[in-house]
Amino acid sequence: METSAEITPNITPSTTPRRIVEPDGAALDVFSLPLDAASLEELFRDLFEHHWREIVFGPIIQGAAWEIHADRAPTRIRLLDGYLTVAFGVTHFHVCIGENKGSRARPTSPELAQLRRTSRAELYRRRNTSCVPMSWGLQLFNGAGEQQITVLLPNPFLDAETDKVLKEPDWSRLALWDKLRARWFGLHDPDPIDRSAGRSRGD
Repeated sequence: METSAEITPNITPSTTPRRIVEPDGAALDVFSLPLDAASLEELFRDLFEHHWREIVFGPIIQGAAWEIHADRAPTRIRLLDGYLTVAFGVTHFHVCIGENKGSRARPTSPELAQLRRTSRAELYRRRNTSCVPMSWGLQLFNGAGEQQITVLLPNPFLDAETDKVLKEPDWSRLALWDKLRARWFGLHDPDPIDRSAGRSRGD
């Protein structure tokens, strides 16, 4: 296994996950996504235009977790100078997924452009202490290995409206995860590993 700090960037999607261990000891299966701006823009547009009701997003780091639920569809999604902007009226966020050149008066140095741009993009499933999956998501990191954003996908162990733990898993809530696996990795059959938990929260 490798720690999250040891992951190196990948520029092509991988159908075989890598196992990494987070600082808290949790195991993640990581599926690397393509890093070109067109692919990442397509991915974000799909998630935020078609699935904004289902997802939760924001940076999740040691010591802080921003779990934001959108209350409306995006009013604007656009890519400008490498930065993808997703706006919900006044509220918005920017993620640098492409080449950031800056202005003619203040061009961005190659070093800073590399630092800002996404260097890792990956789908992941997080496993519990029994080593069965308990959450699924997308995460992006910049050139310094700092997290840019996490998008939490629908969780079969949680109620869609209340986020309360269900008595029995609702496997239909893995539909978005299955869709992303099919689109980005050509894996059209559901993975039995994702549905290996016997009861709620993977116990």
